[in-house]
Amino acid sequence: MFSFRQIQYFIAVAETGSVSSAANAVHISQSTLTTAIKQLEDDVCVSLFARHSKGMELTHSGHQFLRQAYQIMSAVDNAKRSLTEATDEVIGALNIGVTSLVSGYYLADLLSGFKKIYGNVELRVFEDDRSYIEHLLVNGELDVGVLLLSSIENHKALNTEVLTYSRYRAWLPPHHPLLLEESISMDQLLREPQILLRVDDLSDQIRSLWRGFSQEPEIAIQSGSVEAVRSLVYAGMGVALMPDMTYRPWSLEGDRVEARQIIDLSDTLDIGLAWRRGGRRNALVEYFVSVAREQLPSASGSALPI
Repeated sequence: MFSFRQIQYFIAVAETGSVSSAANAVHISQSTLTTAIKQLEDDVCVSLFARHSKGMELTHSGHQFLRQAYQIMSAVDNAKRSLTEATDEVIGALNIGVTSLVSGYYLADLLSGFKKIYGNVELRVFEDDRSYIEHLLVNGELDVGVLLLSSIENHKALNTEVLTYSRYRAWLPPHHPLLLEESISMDQLLREPQILLRVDDLSDQIRSLWRGFSQEPEIAIQSGSVEAVRSLVYAGMGVALMPDMTYRPWSLEGDRVEARQIIDLSDTLDIGLAWRRGGRRNALVEYFVSVAREQLPSASGSALPI
């Protein structure tokens, strides 16, 4: 079975993209690091990195394993803290930026989980558009952001970490002909009128997915409300391409909406943290990141019908 040290080495290579840089970061030889990574891949029976002339790039399996590796490291860090310091002695204020879609589905559990551990830390939450949250993070007016990372623009100025992701599914009204199909393709879905959710850059993400299939479907209705999309789909006004994080089968009126997997769409909506690179940083950010790694699920929507 792989060791805790191998996890540390794996994270170092994943973050630097280079064996030499990672070896310097963890203070071991390149040959030792290379051997450790190869042994780790043998233990988990998958290739975690694609090797090329410019360095090491995470495979899809590598990205999945990195999320789990961060959670392991956070659990160990939190265990060490519990032994070396009383969490009620951690004080201060943390300014958190959040976008509205993330706020509705992840924020409450994340904040309550943090407060259970660090009850004397004051949490100040600011909700706004992703672009403005980024601006405040870069300027140091916010300490950390919880947002959709799929649209992040300031990669050079911000550290980001994906904590969970949400697959896209087709939302369909009851008795829709596509429910009789064994599988649904994007081509089939895009022949239908679309109901488009306009919140947190999601409409831009969905339009980008459409373009990837060289189709621009008819947009029946655009709405800034998830509940409105749910009700409109049930009413037969169109179908919707939506992330699993928003799915609930029943509308507020008690009407059922069906969700189905799309066989040729593997893209995900990535949710995670962002904080400023370099410079002075609020020490509480490290605590928040550590708790968030354990609090947010590694994936969403796995129980949906296919």
